[in-house]
Amino acid sequence: MHVPRLNSSARCVAAVMLAGVLCISGWAQTSAQPPQNPAPQTQKLQTPYPFSDYSKPQGYFPNPVGPYSPRTVSPPNLANTPRIDQLMRDGKLYLSLDDTIALALENNLDIAIARYNLPIADTDIMLSNAGQSIRGVNTGVVQGTPGGGVGGIGGTSTTGSQGGGAGGTTAGAGGAGTGSSGLVTSTVGAGSSIPSFDPIITGTLQFDRNNVLSASAFVANANQNTTTANFAYNQGFHWGMNMSVGFNNTRATTNSPFSTASPDLTSSFRFTLSQPLLQGLGFASNTRFIRIAKNNREISDVAFRLQVITSVNQIENIYWDLVSAYENVRVQQDSLALAQKTLEDNKKQVQIGTLAPIEVVRAQSVVATNQQSLIVAQTNLQLQQLLIKNALSRTLVDPALAEAEVIPTSTMAIPANEPVVPIQDLINDALNHRAELAESRIDLTNRDLTKKTATNALLPSLSLFAYYGGSGLGGAQNPASICGNPGSNMNFCQTKATFATNGYGDTLSQLVDGTAPDKGVGVQLNIPIRNRAAQATQVRAELEYRQAQMRLQQLENQVRIEVRNAQFSVQQNRANVEAGEAAVELAKQSLDAEQKKYALGASTTTLVLQTQRDLTQAQSNLVAAKAAYEKSRVELDRSTGLTLTQNGILLNDAVSGQVTQMPKVPYAAPRQETQPQTNPPQPPQADQPQTN
Repeated sequence: MHVPRLNSSARCVAAVMLAGVLCISGWAQTSAQPPQNPAPQTQKLQTPYPFSDYSKPQGYFPNPVGPYSPRTVSPPNLANTPRIDQLMRDGKLYLSLDDTIALALENNLDIAIARYNLPIADTDIMLSNAGQSIRGVNTGVVQGTPGGGVGGIGGTSTTGSQGGGAGGTTAGAGGAGTGSSGLVTSTVGAGSSIPSFDPIITGTLQFDRNNVLSASAFVANANQNTTTANFAYNQGFHWGMNMSVGFNNTRATTNSPFSTASPDLTSSFRFTLSQPLLQGLGFASNTRFIRIAKNNREISDVAFRLQVITSVNQIENIYWDLVSAYENVRVQQDSLALAQKTLEDNKKQVQIGTLAPIEVVRAQSVVATNQQSLIVAQTNLQLQQLLIKNALSRTLVDPALAEAEVIPTSTMAIPANEPVVPIQDLINDALNHRAELAESRIDLTNRDLTKKTATNALLPSLSLFAYYGGSGLGGAQNPASICGNPGSNMNFCQTKATFATNGYGDTLSQLVDGTAPDKGVGVQLNIPIRNRAAQATQVRAELEYRQAQMRLQQLENQVRIEVRNAQFSVQQNRANVEAGEAAVELAKQSLDAEQKKYALGASTTTLVLQTQRDLTQAQSNLVAAKAAYEKSRVELDRSTGLTLTQNGILLNDAVSGQVTQMPKVPYAAPRQETQPQTNPPQPPQADQPQTN
């Protein structure tokens, strides 16, 4: 095939463009990076083991059909981690507070559900890199684990989730946008249309056989066979340009004498570039979804940190409820033992005639009351054991775990001197570390970006376009068009061949050798009259941005109040503990004094039993005060955003679901006492008092 020498600049440019169009698409989008977003920078969390990096697409190597094959996500692992078996001894689960937090990081279902939000946010990055609008991310806190209240002022329920959507999402009312705290996000990402950054190849291959019947004397019946092979390539770029290449080919054969060529070969191509000059010009408008998706990934990281903080606080509260129930059982056991001893002493005195029988009945009533209190305390302990096992496991189908008693090996540590931290330092810690504030600031950056792109969308649409193309013609002389050949028409035939025979190669050569060029340049203008839709979107984006600014200020004010309230609670509960310790000491000495007076005949059984009840109540009040004090310290860590730092928790351990560094809670001490009995006591036989 003879190919003419490409000696003109236009031909060279066209040939280079056609040859390099596929190569350009491979690196154009990755080399043209949008300007960096000035959003607050947060460290991206490591991807957990069960998930891949879903911000990256599947490539063609080593699997050529990889981009067109579905990815599978492994089913969730519902088995508990080995750590829980390591803490089982003799059918009992021995838990320190550090072990409890470690098990929660590995097994708690709230954290496991929120963990999926991280790869879900990655898919938005891949979607935006393709030039598509994003679907948004989940920012709510999952709280489906019962037990343990979380939060100070305005604390949320522990039996649901913040919002009505799955994965901690927040559902909007009536479909009018989604958001939280009264904010809507209906204009996020608003702006001009974005071209597809992923190249799109379309092709058509068609075979057609057409038999035409004619009722005219001048037109004979004709048969025509047509083969069509068309190809098109389209791609958009980050600065707004759109490129398209079309390549069309047709081969037609016919027996009609009116057609000069058969087969008739036609080819054409057109290379077109279109660049917006007003609306949709530049990186900011066309890469807004990429930047928003990356910001949303940071929000997902922060939201997961908030989830871990919330869950750890809840687990700590459940643990201290367990410790409180555990201590209360011991108090009630001691009270019952003391009441039973008093009952036995009264029986002996009735037998020897030194005490009225009514005192035995009175002592029996106290024993029955204390037995009831003990049963209530033991069943409450069993409930707390069930709650903490549910919070620390993915499933309770294992009978050994379901029936195991939970023995807390940590107890409440009350420091001799309460550390004094200036309130302003605590507030500064909260303003720098609270996840809610970080989320709001990143969201404000997204809204500012939307505000700018919505402003750009107010402009008219003005596009500059240029194109270059060519066409080629080839084939062979149609025998039916020559006079005297079979099928020729004597009225319209040619006496000799007039069509030069050219092959398909010659036809393709004509596309670039300037035989039939098609080139041009122009502008296209689109001015919407009144432009009300763009105006409404722009002003709404502005209003939502200002509303979000106010919400950020409100959150900061709320954080300041929560920190102060948490500090007040620590001080108040510390005072309650000290008052409770003093009340217990007074009750012990009062009981000892009353028992001594009773032994000397200077007191009565009624007074002894009353002081016993006072001691039991004082001890129960002290246990509750200590638990409230520990919870107030947990709340102080939450309100300042330092829960993970104070407890030595690695966030990446929560992401991976595997603890590599054991947490270390500073306000918990190892337990020294023996465990109380958790089985409800059997009601004693009512002995009839003996009289003389």
